[in-house]
Amino acid sequence: MSCASCVARVERALSAVPGVDSAAVNLANESVQVDFHAPADVKTIAQAMEAAGYPAGTETVTLNIQGMSCASCVGRVERALLAGQGVLAASVNLASESATVQFAAGATTPEAIAALANAAGYPVTPRNSAQAAAQDRKADEIRKLALRTGFAAILALPVFILEMGAHVIPGMHHLIASTIGLQASHYIQFVLTTLVLFGPGLQFYTKGFPALAKGAPDMNSLVGLGTSAAYGFSLISTFAPEILPTGTANVYYEAAAVIVVLILLGRFLEARAKGRTGEAIRKLVGLQAKTARVERENRIVELPIDQIAVGDLVHVRPGEKIPVDGSVLSGSSYVDESMITGEPVPVEKSSDATVVGGTVNGTGALTVRAEKIGADTMLAQIIQMVEQAQGAKLPIQGMVDRITLWFVPAVIAVAIVTVLVWLLFGPDPALSMALVAGVAVLIIACPCAMGLATPTSIMVGTGRAAEMGVLFRKGDALQMLQETTVVAVDKTGTLTEGRPELTDLVVAQGLDEDTVLRLVAAVEATSEHPIATAIVRAAEKRGLDLPKPEDFKSITGYGVQAAVEGHSILIGADRLMEREGIDISALSDHGASLAAKGRTPLYAAIDGTAAAAIAVADPIKPSTPEAIEALHALGLKVAMITGDNRATANAIAAQLGIDTVVAEVLPEGKVAALEKLRVNGGKLAFVGDGINDAPALAAADVGIAIGTGTDVAIEAADVVLMSGDLIGVVNAFDISQRTIRNIRQNLFWAFGYNTLLIPVAAGILYPFGGPLLSPVLAAGAMALSSVFVLSNALRLRWVKAARPPSGSDRKPQTIAHAPTPAE
Repeated sequence: MSCASCVARVERALSAVPGVDSAAVNLANESVQVDFHAPADVKTIAQAMEAAGYPAGTETVTLNIQGMSCASCVGRVERALLAGQGVLAASVNLASESATVQFAAGATTPEAIAALANAAGYPVTPRNSAQAAAQDRKADEIRKLALRTGFAAILALPVFILEMGAHVIPGMHHLIASTIGLQASHYIQFVLTTLVLFGPGLQFYTKGFPALAKGAPDMNSLVGLGTSAAYGFSLISTFAPEILPTGTANVYYEAAAVIVVLILLGRFLEARAKGRTGEAIRKLVGLQAKTARVERENRIVELPIDQIAVGDLVHVRPGEKIPVDGSVLSGSSYVDESMITGEPVPVEKSSDATVVGGTVNGTGALTVRAEKIGADTMLAQIIQMVEQAQGAKLPIQGMVDRITLWFVPAVIAVAIVTVLVWLLFGPDPALSMALVAGVAVLIIACPCAMGLATPTSIMVGTGRAAEMGVLFRKGDALQMLQETTVVAVDKTGTLTEGRPELTDLVVAQGLDEDTVLRLVAAVEATSEHPIATAIVRAAEKRGLDLPKPEDFKSITGYGVQAAVEGHSILIGADRLMEREGIDISALSDHGASLAAKGRTPLYAAIDGTAAAAIAVADPIKPSTPEAIEALHALGLKVAMITGDNRATANAIAAQLGIDTVVAEVLPEGKVAALEKLRVNGGKLAFVGDGINDAPALAAADVGIAIGTGTDVAIEAADVVLMSGDLIGVVNAFDISQRTIRNIRQNLFWAFGYNTLLIPVAAGILYPFGGPLLSPVLAAGAMALSSVFVLSNALRLRWVKAARPPSGSDRKPQTIAHAPTPAE
């Protein structure tokens, strides 16, 4: 808002929302106070403000959520958070045990949001508490689970031997009956099972039954119901067998006890595996320096990293991590930036070079002026990007959410129907068999695997991508990329180095190449045109000293002229030579050869005589041909968008094997060019790096920004490549395809497991001579399904880069491009 008109516009927009009683806007502190009632809420109010062109300020908080065990918990936490006043969006991730909540600034607080999840029965701690504390909490949880599992197993083992040993070992039943007696055996099983259920297994009842009472059952409810049924029936069989039909007084203590052990074991294995899914974030956090040597009051003192201020002079010794982002004031060294770019070759750093916090200094000493600290450093932003991507929900997750919302109530209904069918139609002892089948259905159907299938793969996939220098700023880009059919690439700075270089200098017979270059570069040194800069740079590389030109004159659209050491120098296109009456026939064949390669030739004349044919071109990045070949191998079409003339663009495309060329495109025409490239409704990705690429990056289905480009381009992109290497695009597509394939494998297993085994647990095979599934086996299968899903997701940790990053041994090629000078 900037004036009273803005104030009035916001107030009118809000007053028009049904349910809003009044709206008072304060321009000075840029806030609005709204009195409202249903149907209005903060979300509709925020939408009205955005529609009016004055979006509400929002904040995002990430919370650690404890106690979630399945997809039903995820849905319950999300509903509790979304019900909070001021909450606009909430996304809960079972794999990372976290929730990301967006809320209207001023409408609520992170503490109030945390209270919503606490009230729903899921303890919350803010994610922004120390990372080490979160890791300690996780390690403590794993340790407690291990102890509970071990204690439960020790208690359950005698129960299992006493009951199941009699069915497996010949003579065991007679041995028990003749020594301690069957009734004493049942008493021992009762005591031990009671200790298991109301010791390590108590959590299933304290969480499951309250959830069931609220009409929102979860997996704890299923386990609680199943084990309670087995335990309760066994109690009656042990202490009041006379009230049961004859022949049905069997005990199932071992089922209740072993189910608890197996599910605790499954949760222990899950907790360990989930701990590994966040390995990438922990590695990134571990890259941050803890202390730095800072110059204060003419002394060098060692300070914690959080005490460094912008402008501080930081001294970095050989082999140390660079603590902050900044620029080198003095010193020279080679810095290993592989953790940021994925490039294995150290980068030379000297005065005025920029350095990134977390990278490792080589053998030299550097003095660095701190420019970005804390959350503003590149490493901190990378960590934030990865966390946001890991917490994202893909479109494919929507189907899972809709199914799991009704899944647990449906399982309870199936279990009830199963018991009724066995009681009505089952053979004797029908009651015992009905109990076994009902408990097996409840236990085997826990939807843990469903809830873990997608988020674990996203966490591991995006984390591994970050290690390869590919950052997914938006999680749904993972799914969009593997649906993409066309990759449109901006030429300058993406396919090419983005900096013209002198590629050809052919001098007339009898002239010395260095002499001609020295005179030509002396004239061009006065110009700031990219072509002129390239010629001057080439002369400097040869160590040529450049004399001062006189009478410099720019001939618009043709070239330049000046006097150097008494010689008249003329540089420009062939039309300039023709206009000045200079014969270039001796060099015209060379010019035609350059033109055939797509390079626009320039000519130099000395004292009215043609002296040289010159071409300046933008070199292809070493990895570009390999990257385009790899994209074709992935089944993608590659298109190039460029402002070059069509002939030059076609020459480049032929050289690189590009499928489609859109040439002579002005910067503002890139979005329209993208629309032309959309084929048969397929998704389209655009790769760019400049400010003028930002609209196209935003307009594409997936925008991929080269990390060496501008901040504006990176902010508009869905995916950021930390190196300037186009191979990163290949890695992005490869990790996308692998991650989505992994998710589909997980979902196929999770849904297939439940679809196939619920009927088996219900006893559908029994009438055909098949087995009646034991509740113990059901518990084992349920635990293994979750472990399988997690283990399958963790395979993504070992995905190798689709192609190795470009090394220093590969030399740039030059492409067919030399813009006509505008001097």
